[in-house]
Amino acid sequence: MTARVGVVTFPGSLDDRDAQRAVRLAGAEPVALWHRDTDLRDVDAVILPGGFSYGDYLRCGAIARFSPVMGTVIERARAGLPVLGICNGFQVLCEAHLLPGALTRNDHLHFICRDQRLRVENADTAWTRDYTAGQEITIPLKNGEGGYVADERTLDELEGEGRVVFRYLDLNPNGSRRDIAGITNAAGNVVGLMPHPEHAVEDLTGSGTDGLGFFTSAVKNLVGIA
Repeated sequence: MTARVGVVTFPGSLDDRDAQRAVRLAGAEPVALWHRDTDLRDVDAVILPGGFSYGDYLRCGAIARFSPVMGTVIERARAGLPVLGICNGFQVLCEAHLLPGALTRNDHLHFICRDQRLRVENADTAWTRDYTAGQEITIPLKNGEGGYVADERTLDELEGEGRVVFRYLDLNPNGSRRDIAGITNAAGNVVGLMPHPEHAVEDLTGSGTDGLGFFTSAVKNLVGIA
């Protein structure tokens, strides 16, 4: 069985091809999905990639959340479909209320692009099982509105339920509350994070391969490999 992983392209997406390549390197078949589609074409998982969907003319991800494809993604995610949101995709997941909280302007008001060290806090989601809890990895980060915020009750729930998946190390690059770089839903099938694992899947790019585990985790989970 070859897993099929859909990658959605919105107007303004710019990392969709990178995500497709990462899926291919992980041993799955990437399936291009268009934002106006409502049919997910029998995919086994979905990735919402980075970029600037609809030009970020409202809140980042706020317009993309109402794309036809998202109606199906939301329905299927609530039924257990693995969904990964990267950067702008994380913003879309929050706007769609598949994940709590929101992403706001970086506290220093500048776009940031750097290799970012992270600590894996939760290695028991559909997208992180090839890591170990406490593992430190380095993933490229590039965002202008990457500050994760939520009310204190929500933050406490995320912490208490083990739903913080990644935390920034060394420095907090965007003012995210409690150094949160990525979170999951209660079921562990929906994960969103600001850094870009699809840019760290082969040594050729100079960023190493620390991001490949996201994609191999999902593929192994889908084909039943422990």
